[in-house]
Amino acid sequence: MDIAILSFLKNTGIFAAVLSVLIVVHEWGHFITARKLGVKVERFALGFGPKLFSWVYDGTEFLLCLIPLGGYVKMAGDERANYHGAPDEFFSKSPGQRALIVLNGPVVNFVLAYVCLCFVFMLGYPDLAPKIGKVLENYPAQAAGLKPGDKVLSVNTQAVETWTDVQRNIAESKGSEIVFVILRDDKEIQKAIKPKIEDRKNIFGQRKTTPAVGIVPEEEIVVFKYPFGESLVRAYKKLVEVTVLTYKSIYYMITGSMSAKESMTGPIGIFYIVKAAADMGFSHLLYIVGIISASLAIFNLLPVIPLDGGHLFLLALEKIRGKALPEKVDEAIARLGFSLIICLALFVFYSDFSRFGLFEKISNIWR
Repeated sequence: MDIAILSFLKNTGIFAAVLSVLIVVHEWGHFITARKLGVKVERFALGFGPKLFSWVYDGTEFLLCLIPLGGYVKMAGDERANYHGAPDEFFSKSPGQRALIVLNGPVVNFVLAYVCLCFVFMLGYPDLAPKIGKVLENYPAQAAGLKPGDKVLSVNTQAVETWTDVQRNIAESKGSEIVFVILRDDKEIQKAIKPKIEDRKNIFGQRKTTPAVGIVPEEEIVVFKYPFGESLVRAYKKLVEVTVLTYKSIYYMITGSMSAKESMTGPIGIFYIVKAAADMGFSHLLYIVGIISASLAIFNLLPVIPLDGGHLFLLALEKIRGKALPEKVDEAIARLGFSLIICLALFVFYSDFSRFGLFEKISNIWR
């Protein structure tokens, strides 16, 4: 068999495994909470479309379906149309209990993300080394005498381990003089640099004044391993950082400051990301699984039906009003939400096809 085909099958298998883990973990959060609160779970499905096979265990039918791009948990009485008032039905529970069932899907995804990141920091966290690969012309670093190959040891007395540390310390200087300590030919050298203030777009498309010294990192990846306790702290900080960045990205996309086409990705984009991570090693793959799991939780908490956040929003309204919204209003909100999600899915697929040149590849097949 052709090597390219074998590679594709291997990467597809890894992608399917990663996606399945993320989906099963999410749905398990709903499933186990519902069971603990006395709600009967009729079906637990991985995938959509035609059923490949199923089995029944402890009153629940577990299904594996053809299209592994999602999953669902079907609870007794989880819609007004099929609610009969039995104590083991979803709608028989209080708004708070129903909210807990809905919320625990994303919560478990956050837990998985945190666990993955903890292991990444213990097994080895990959990052760019704090080594200069290029010094830009007509920038303060060139005038100060920094050279390619210099290793940055500290910035403003703050020791640095990665290029990310270097960037953060430069940004925090806010234009004040920066003292670099570098290692060159086994000798420590101190350089004082006054950064240039530039007007740039940040990752969210916002124009910001940014201090710049004119150095570019060398493409050298280093792996940092941390003890258990420090890994717990670093994983928490990374998870908070990812969550904040994701919500900021969503806000700036909605306000139009950030291009949704360039910043959003769907199953095709995730396939390429997972493939690249798997090629780089287990630690990279585990890191990506953690980031995707956190992103899945964040996306699901958006206040749009049929996402978990949409159901939480309606439950909050029910709690405030003391009763559920009229059934027709509920149905109208659901239809609108489904329409938005379908449009978003089509847009994301189109963006992925454009970004990865799949339209061109498909057209070449028929030439």
